[in-house]
Amino acid sequence: MALNMPTFYKRTGSAIVFGAIMLTGLLWDNEWAFLTLIAVINVLCLHDYFRLMQKIDKTAHWPAWLPYKFYFISLLLLITFSWQSGGTPETVLWGIFRLLPLAVPGLLMAVTLFKRTSLLALWQAIGGLFYITLPMIFLGYMHRHDALLPMSLVALIWVNDTMAYIVGSFIGKTPFSPISPKKTWEGTAGGGILTILAAITYGRLSHQYRVVDWIAIATLVAVFGTLGDLLESKLKRMADVKDSGNMMPGHGGAMDRFDSLLVAAPVVFVYVLWFM
Repeated sequence: MALNMPTFYKRTGSAIVFGAIMLTGLLWDNEWAFLTLIAVINVLCLHDYFRLMQKIDKTAHWPAWLPYKFYFISLLLLITFSWQSGGTPETVLWGIFRLLPLAVPGLLMAVTLFKRTSLLALWQAIGGLFYITLPMIFLGYMHRHDALLPMSLVALIWVNDTMAYIVGSFIGKTPFSPISPKKTWEGTAGGGILTILAAITYGRLSHQYRVVDWIAIATLVAVFGTLGDLLESKLKRMADVKDSGNMMPGHGGAMDRFDSLLVAAPVVFVYVLWFM
């Protein structure tokens, strides 16, 4: 099949811009640069999430103002968390979950002043805070602990996705799940094994943290990153759309790019909090 050059240029150009923005936020040794990066990712993913929710259940009334209210609430949570200090696992978790009630006044105002808003739409919007904003907060904590951690997490997710695709393309025969027909058991297993090997190699060369920590993080990425991919694929199937959005021409929306990160980040955060 002949290469479609306009499509190739479009996909390559958007990938370069996306990669440059990600690398700037991850590698720049500045806490506010990273906060800006995760705040942008948060809003873009929420935008896609709200779009999918409206398509999944058209009976839920979504006023035009509702997504913007939750953009504001989610950013308030992220910024407020940036002022929290570190501590024991218990104090850090309490500091994070203590921020969630900040959303309550906005929800009460929504119910009181805008009675046409359905409770279903409100619950779907609240779900977006847990599904998208909370993982971004966890990434913020890991960055404050050590900027290497979120960078390594993103790199391992990229390795897992890329290797799973390559291995699956060459030897993949057994479908992994009807939710995502293109995934195969061979590709998924190959991606996970190569991700763990990459983590072991980096751990031995860098001497930062124990090798067993890198193995654990790579394993969590392989398992929960794949689950995050399947979860987003399920939402898109329910919404009957191919992509979550059109943020990256030729690549889809923000949730298409960060679906694995949204589910892997919380479990890696818990591991970092208690074992590293």
